[in-house]
Amino acid sequence: MKIAGISFSFVKTLVFFLAVVNISCSQTERPVFQYTVSFPDPSSHTYRVDLQTYGWDRDTLEFKMPAWMPGYYQIMDYGKSVNNISARDGAGNAIPVIGLNDNSWMLTGIGNGTVFISYDIETERKFVANSYVDEHHAYLVPGNTFLYVDGFLDLPVSVSVEAGEAWSGIATGLKPAEDNPHEFTAGDFDILYDCPLLIADLEELPSFFVEGVEHRFTGYDIGEFDKALFMDNLRRVVESSIAIIGDIPYDEYTFIAIGPGRGGIEHKNNTTVSFNGNNLDNPAAMNSMMNFLAHEYFHHYNVKRIRPFELGPFNYAGENRTNMLWVSEGLTVYYNYLIVKRAGLIDENSLLSSIAASINAVENDEGRFYQSLAQASYYTWEYGPFGTGGDGPDRSVSVYQKGPLVGLFLDLAIRYHTGNKKSLDDVMRLLYRKFYKEYQRGFTDAEFQQVCEETAGVSLSHIF
Repeated sequence: MKIAGISFSFVKTLVFFLAVVNISCSQTERPVFQYTVSFPDPSSHTYRVDLQTYGWDRDTLEFKMPAWMPGYYQIMDYGKSVNNISARDGAGNAIPVIGLNDNSWMLTGIGNGTVFISYDIETERKFVANSYVDEHHAYLVPGNTFLYVDGFLDLPVSVSVEAGEAWSGIATGLKPAEDNPHEFTAGDFDILYDCPLLIADLEELPSFFVEGVEHRFTGYDIGEFDKALFMDNLRRVVESSIAIIGDIPYDEYTFIAIGPGRGGIEHKNNTTVSFNGNNLDNPAAMNSMMNFLAHEYFHHYNVKRIRPFELGPFNYAGENRTNMLWVSEGLTVYYNYLIVKRAGLIDENSLLSSIAASINAVENDEGRFYQSLAQASYYTWEYGPFGTGGDGPDRSVSVYQKGPLVGLFLDLAIRYHTGNKKSLDDVMRLLYRKFYKEYQRGFTDAEFQQVCEETAGVSLSHIF
């Protein structure tokens, strides 16, 4: 059959081709996420988040707030801090918001594919794993701030900050927009959730460069101390750390001091640390701070890039359990001991005193009779990073105390069996090259042991 001189089979082929092209085009048009954060009344310890997202081809969406943040292995239930959530479509019509649980909200009747969502975040606690806002500053944990949709974590994201004139600075690992210093972008949600924001009248210390890469220290209410000595010591810590792996995997790195408090959280190109420099007036206090900063900095290698298989891609809705947190945290403690020694900031006796403190802590921990390091890693979600302790019977150990000792055993065993030609450094370098650079994934429990034994040239099953 022919239609106007054209065969019917050709018409069918043409229609099919156009349909395929149309489907292909619709599949390449991915939804867009644009967030704006503002602070209408910071004295109330709240901040506002507005999300504009468009490009959807469905009538119903479920938005979620992460339940935890990578680097702090506890369920934080960030969704419980969300208040006054509302939504409207592109025409301004209200969209019903149905709360499914503390961390999830369903929107129905989207219609034209554009959604505007607004909500407030209430902050209560000054802590490195929680957002906190007051009259003087804002520290925003992205997992405590930005909603996501399952299946779309790979999408790029933009964030605009409306801070007003009172807060002149923004410190974050996010990439700033070329034409707006208050707008930032992330290639996907994993990058977004890895980059907290500190917004305040910030003080930035003179930066330093290592192999042409800039390293910065900026923060809020950092105090008074010998800042030139501090930055020189920090430079030596960074150089000593880089010498272990032999590669710098970021374009620039920022130490973000969020104010007085406790705790630090590692990220790929930054770390957020509780910090007060007023007490850094003696060598012991300065060296303790350098140990702390060395730990958080070395984490950008060990756990952010050299990581257990289970720690990425992340499930933000619940626990991400692994037996290997003793490698990620415990070996990082061992290395922060070594880094400050190799940087020339402490002597041999100080290094041995740090190791002795770990030995004493483990030997006096009743939990060691009940729990292994692998179990401590797996159950950190229940018992916390430092074990139970406190009230009641102690049935757990801390990966931060026992982990560095197993790191020491592995290091000494490798040195012994190779005539001191190889060490735990070679293990870390091999893990970095093989799994992060080549395989682009984490290692399994068996693969970690295999790399250690390959380096030592013998079985190390007695240690494992």
